[in-house]
Amino acid sequence: MINNIGTMNAKPYKFPKEKLTHLHFYFHDIVAGPNVTAVRVAEAPTTNSSNTLFGMVVAADEPLTETPDRSSKLLGRAQGLYASTGQKETNLLMAFNFVFTEGNKYNGSTVSVLGRNAVFDKVREMPIVGGTGVFRFARGYVLAKTFIFDLKTGNAVVEYNVYVLHY
Repeated sequence: MINNIGTMNAKPYKFPKEKLTHLHFYFHDIVAGPNVTAVRVAEAPTTNSSNTLFGMVVAADEPLTETPDRSSKLLGRAQGLYASTGQKETNLLMAFNFVFTEGNKYNGSTVSVLGRNAVFDKVREMPIVGGTGVFRFARGYVLAKTFIFDLKTGNAVVEYNVYVLHY
């Protein structure tokens, strides 16, 4: 069956020149203690006996700050999920929106990241798969580097350098 949607008078659209924006901030993953920002929402029957926590799924709403100090200027939130996907090494599948809330330029805009995070590598690279607002049609990559990791609690502060191409 063919649906008749009418005649379309499509005109080619000329995109403006692409811009490269570099963003730098700190991501606070607080899984223990007061004011947690990430909670386990699912796990496999074998997750807790796995050295890599394979099968764990975490929902998160993490602060993004200007410096590693959690009380520094809040730039936005990292909202999404991460899941432990490595059976033999610790890897996370990251599915996050960086939601910016500070200033006039980026307030309300998002950058979407979806990729593999080998958390014990010194620097991890993940792709930017989209964005909204100022970052509509976004593409690029993020570099994540652990700044602080507390083995006892599992809490971490991760430095992010984000390189985003957008119009």
